[in-house]
Amino acid sequence: MRYRPFGRTGWSVSEIGFGGWQIGGAWGKVDDAASVRTLLHAFDNGINFVDTAQLYGAGHSETVIGDALRQWRGNKIYVATKAQPTVWPDPDDPAPQFRGRFPDWHLRKNVEASLGRLGVERLDLFQLHSWGPMGHRELDWLETLNDLRVEGKIDQIGVSLRDNHPEEGVAAARLGLVASQQVIFNMFEQHPIDALLPAARSSETAIIARVPLDSGSLVGNWGPDSYARFEPGSQQHQMFRGDRFSETLRRLEALKGDVAPHFASLAEAAMRYVLAHDAVSVVIPGMKTPEEVDMNIRYSDGGSFPSELLSLMPRHAWIRNFYQ
Repeated sequence: MRYRPFGRTGWSVSEIGFGGWQIGGAWGKVDDAASVRTLLHAFDNGINFVDTAQLYGAGHSETVIGDALRQWRGNKIYVATKAQPTVWPDPDDPAPQFRGRFPDWHLRKNVEASLGRLGVERLDLFQLHSWGPMGHRELDWLETLNDLRVEGKIDQIGVSLRDNHPEEGVAAARLGLVASQQVIFNMFEQHPIDALLPAARSSETAIIARVPLDSGSLVGNWGPDSYARFEPGSQQHQMFRGDRFSETLRRLEALKGDVAPHFASLAEAAMRYVLAHDAVSVVIPGMKTPEEVDMNIRYSDGGSFPSELLSLMPRHAWIRNFYQ
């Protein structure tokens, strides 16, 4: 496992982290004991960064991670969690209200609940779920989080950007307002390259790259019958509904054609594409089994992404909003 600086925090984190959404249950049925075994397998193999949220199974993901932390006897594991706003922004609103969405009582309630579920005395990274473009100006949330830092309840502050809106984090990155920003970044969702990653690099803001495998599509094993096997009501079933699944398959075939001369699998290309950007501190694919852990960590070997393939990537850029 290779490690990278987590922005200006002084942390050294595994460049492959553990995305904890799937073990909350929103992606289909889960076995908690199996999830704990998978987490411990990840820790044994050098993963030292886990991302979760109150939203993931109404705290269930945090509880499972807490169980794994209590069993772990090795080195420090950095845990990042999130609080959702009191009102989720309309996905069609380009400038949703931010002031008042994370009031003092709400943040304190979420911090205490996360501390209890994770079984820790201090949260390493506490993130605001669904950052907005006015967040760097409407700063009531920051007063409370700074107080919580002084009180020893949280260490670092981060934000998680809205899907397909990486530009909303640029101002905060230029200001160095928070320690980290989490953003969707993969071979389809390439937009962070334009402004967010350069701004984060300039201020040493850590970047957490989520959904590197595009919620499973970039693993490369989907076929025409795959959608029928998604559990009804699961996240994948909802996100790829209607004609979205067939459009994804069409784009995957085009992408595979460009990738094939360079990589043995689409999954390898997808992981190495994100890791090739040095502004990224950690990539957090979701993993439900030890085998999936092994598949992802094998790409933490310093391997490169061919420049000739990189030059072809812009034609595969695809900006989507799954929540519209």
